[in-house]
Amino acid sequence: MKNIFLTLAFVFAILFSKAQTTAMQFTGVDCNSNMVDLFADLNAGKAVIIHFYMPNCSSCPPPAQKIQTMANNIMNTHPGMIKAYAFPFNNSTTCTYSQTWVTNNNLSLYMPMDSGAAMVAYYGGFGMPTVVLLGGTDHRVMFSTQSFSTSDTTIMRDSILNLLSPSGIDNLNNSVSSVNIFPNPANEKIQLSMDVMKPSVLKIELVNILGEKVITVYDNMVSNGTFTKEISTSELSNGIYFIRINGESATQNYKFTVAH
Repeated sequence: MKNIFLTLAFVFAILFSKAQTTAMQFTGVDCNSNMVDLFADLNAGKAVIIHFYMPNCSSCPPPAQKIQTMANNIMNTHPGMIKAYAFPFNNSTTCTYSQTWVTNNNLSLYMPMDSGAAMVAYYGGFGMPTVVLLGGTDHRVMFSTQSFSTSDTTIMRDSILNLLSPSGIDNLNNSVSSVNIFPNPANEKIQLSMDVMKPSVLKIELVNILGEKVITVYDNMVSNGTFTKEISTSELSNGIYFIRINGESATQNYKFTVAH
């Protein structure tokens, strides 16, 4: 990154801590000559994803691609509220390489950076890729991992949605309660059951672990009382899925597993 200035919040020894709870500031310009100010983004209410990669690391791009898909889905309803940066784990990888890494891996969400060694040390990330999710005016670390798994995408998604719509779960609970999905794990079908507290327009979707809609289960008015719906899972591949309930002003997700 050109003329990047890293503001260190702790002395050098603390940089090697593996349980940081607040973000490390960085300002300047990225490798595409765009202005960068992490804390300004966080103060504006945005979620910020930092993806640390190692050059020639074959396992580093796929998590970034999964996260990008998830983030782009969220930005369909929260445009511009997620930013992402791709940092090499060291200070010797050039901006040219970082730009190429982002472009060749189709990671248009990510702003290419260089000189990531200090932040890698700060967040304790020496396993690649290291992924950090930041948010809030208190500049908090909402999620971090050195051994990314697919389910981490869902954890990050829920953290981002809660950041961008903090009252969403409470608003939904005013309309819906006691949501149950059974059997779980499922084989051929699941039964969705919930108590509707007041007449509401609900859109119910079955989504995959990336937050992508598989099918729309229901999209209409629901009267107060018990609502049940049988959903076929026979054509779904084994894995983790979610029932997403979209209320008039809120969304909540309920996880279940398909195991044939």
